[in-house]
Order: sequence, then structure tokens, then C-alpha cells
Amino acid sequence: MSSQNKTGKVYLIGAGPGDPGLVTVRARELIEAADVIVYDYLANPQLLKWARADSEQIYVGKRSGMHSIPQDEIEEILVEHAHKGRQVVRLKGGDPFVFGRGGEEISELQLDKIPFEIVPGVTAALAAAAYAGIPLSHRDFSSSITFLTGHEDPEKQTISIDFKLHAQSKGTLCLYMGLGQLPRILGELKAGGMRGDMPVGAIQWATLNRQRSVYGTVDSIIEDIAAAGISTPAMIIIGEVVAQRTKTEWFEGRPLMGKRIVVTRAREQAGQLTALLESNGAEVIELPFIEVQPDFNQQQLAEILAGIAIYEWIIFTSANGVKSFFDLFYKAFDDIRCLGPMRIAAVGTATAREIKKHNLKVDLIPAKANGDALATAFIENEGVESVQILVITGNQNREALVQRLESEGGAIVDTLPLYKTTKTDLSDHPAAARFREEGADAVLFTSSSTVKSFVDQAEALTLQPDATQPAFGSIGPLTTKTLQELNLPVGFESKQASLDHFVTATTAHLKG
Repeated sequence: MSSQNKTGKVYLIGAGPGDPGLVTVRARELIEAADVIVYDYLANPQLLKWARADSEQIYVGKRSGMHSIPQDEIEEILVEHAHKGRQVVRLKGGDPFVFGRGGEEISELQLDKIPFEIVPGVTAALAAAAYAGIPLSHRDFSSSITFLTGHEDPEKQTISIDFKLHAQSKGTLCLYMGLGQLPRILGELKAGGMRGDMPVGAIQWATLNRQRSVYGTVDSIIEDIAAAGISTPAMIIIGEVVAQRTKTEWFEGRPLMGKRIVVTRAREQAGQLTALLESNGAEVIELPFIEVQPDFNQQQLAEILAGIAIYEWIIFTSANGVKSFFDLFYKAFDDIRCLGPMRIAAVGTATAREIKKHNLKVDLIPAKANGDALATAFIENEGVESVQILVITGNQNREALVQRLESEGGAIVDTLPLYKTTKTDLSDHPAAARFREEGADAVLFTSSSTVKSFVDQAEALTLQPDATQPAFGSIGPLTTKTLQELNLPVGFESKQASLDHFVTATTAHLKG
């Protein structure tokens, strides 16, 4: 039966509060398999990195004052794609059945006899409280939790909830989408008898590294929020439990919390550096100076894969090469043993990590991560005369590596280019647009090439007048020298050329 005659299925998925680590395993499985992904404003776009390259991604985000697509049109999109036989993921921030209009979408799917599945998510109240250290329930202070909304329907000018009825609650009130109506809501709570000194917390962008929170009382919180600059999206928590929050700020107290840092992504290390910075609380903007795209000769690939077992060594010159090779290898073979008994070499530790994801041992890694050091290691330690070697590379070929293996070592070398790297046009890139508009506290350079790329794209990275001016950080002396040669001020330099030391130097500079 063709997909045109087969009804697809809609998966209504809670995308959680923002942190991708809080998404369920089931949600990730479905995102990875989806034909179509329909996602909201509060669904973290990072989740789309899990999607298939050929999936269709439709943004239907809605926020106060910016209703991009009406609800009935969203429901039509779901039905339309399901009728075409597609697997449709509907990503909604938080949990789809907690003020997420999931019920309306399910009703429409049932009317149209569309199969569906519901995948719950962590709702904002639970996440905001946990990341702010607020116990929503407490044996001595709160034995009930009430979820309330301050924004029922964009078309309605008023809300139907009588907040005076909740004023005498002995439990915790969690107010979703209530910032715009907060003066009125607090007024009703006081009119119903709530004390003016009742503790209140407001948590913005809960679970993300831009999370900020402010605390006060029913009488003071409006002024406290204004002074702190808290805006939407924010969760309001009201009750005695707010005063019982943890004294240790386990999330907001991390050393780089509130700092925005740019990683100049032109090396395999960028992902690891980003992870280290984010674990310390930084909000990271990755500027992708290069793009990696598949680029190979189909006939050459087929010939090499057909005779793959003849090679005694396979050399990977980059993590991108590892990814490209195994993507193609698994399309041709369904058993890793089809590689044969060959040994494996990697140009550096980042490349080796990518290889080890396939449960393969890396037999040779040079002390320095470059092709010349790898060639020396082969020639001096392995003895490669008449040895057949396959080198996996990109369009920036490792001619020197191959030449030394052949001329000095006497090896028989075949090269297999699988991808090309091209310079990214940052003029329309969203990360560059954000950098131009907001600036950053620091820009980190991990190599001379990233410095040169930054200067090459200077026009696309010109900051707006009120943007934060960043300090420029260098991973080591060679990168510092390039910054100085190109007339960029060096704010700080890592004491050792390692990512851990670089993050330590960044933290010391920004906290100093």
C-alpha cells in the first residue's frame, strides 16, 4: 500500500521545559523517526538536531502578541500530513495536557479518525521549582499543589478563574503565563484574604542557562520583577514553600551562569568546549564558520567498499571523516566485521572519540594532532613498507600525510574523500544575528584558523551599538600571536592549551 493511501500517525509530545536533557527517551525516538515535526515557540530548537535530515520541520510558535498560526490551522496541518501517510510529531513545550491545548488537538484528530499517541513531558511548574530549589510540597508548609493559568485564550480579554477562591489555600499556587495579568491576580488574592507577606518567586526561562529568578512577597513582587528585568516566559510560584527554597543555588549558582560566550566553531573540539561551558552555566552561541557537506565519487566509493578487507590500516583525519565513512559503510554493510582485520589510526583524540562510538579500538594516535606527526608515528614505529593503507579525508586533502607514507615509508596508499568543507555565509545565520544584536561576554578562539575566520567574516559580525562588547580569549600562545597580528585585543590566555584549562581561564577572567 502506498503512503498516499495509508493514514499516518500523530505523536503529541511534551518537549519539556527547555533543557533537552529533560526530554523522555520515547520523545527522542519519535523525533529521530519523524517525517514531519510541528513545533512550538517553547519547544527548544536544539531538539531538532535529532531529526532526520529529510524531515519537514514546521514552526507554529505562538507567544503573547505574536500568534503566528491560529490553532485551527495547526490542527489542519496535523490532519493534512497524517492523511498523506506521514509520521507526524507535534512538539509542545512542557506537557501537552497542561495548559498546552493538547486536548483540542486530540479532539480534532479523533474527529478525522487519525491514529495518535501521547507522550507526556515535564511541565514548567515542576521544572522551575526544582531548578530554583523550591519544594512544591512540604510536610510543614504545603500539602497541596494547584496549577493555574493567567492566560486562558488569546482571543479573550479576561480570565474566568476567580483567584479570590484560592486566596485561603494552605498549599502552593503555580501560575502559568501569568506575568501580564499578575497585578490583577495578586489584587484578587489579597481581596480574598491572602497575606501581603506571602512569599512569591518568579522564574524566567527555567532549566536553561539563561534562567533567572527573583523572590519577594505578594506586596513586593511586582516591583521586584520590574527591578530584575524578568519577562516572559516565567513561572510564578506563590506559597510558604518559596521561603523554604534551598540555600545552595545548585543551578543558578554555577560559575558561568548569566554569561554569554561565543565559541568559534571551526574545529572538531567545538562540541566538547560547548559542553564544558554549558555545564558551568554559560549560555553558548556557536558561530559555525564552516559547513560540512557530503562530497564523494560514487564509483570510487563502491570500488573501495567492495575491496575494504584488503587494507591493513585505515586512517581517519577528522571526526567528520569518521561520521561520513560510517554513515556510508552501514548503508552498504549491516555487520561491522565487514571492515575485516584492519588496524585503525586517528589524527587526534577528538577523531579517536568518534571512532570509539562504534566500539572500535584505535591502534594509533600521534602525540600531536596533525598529519605530519601521524606520518612520523607510522614511519618510525609501525614499518609500513608495501602495507596497503586507506586514508579517509575531506576536500582539504592530507597530501603531505599521503606523500610521506608513500615516499618515506613505502606504503601503498588510497585516499577516499567523503566530504567538503565550505565557508559559512554568516550574514543570514541566526547565531550571527543574535551575536550582532546582543553581543557576548567573551569570544573564545581555539586555533589561529578560527581567528582568521572571525576576521574574514567581520562585516557579518559587526555588533550593534548597545550590544555587549566581548573579551577575546585565546587557547594558547600561537592563537594569541595570530590575534595580535590581526589587531584583535587579547583579553586572556589559557595557561595550558587544553579545553579544561581554557574554561578555567574564561571563568577566572569573567568572574574577576
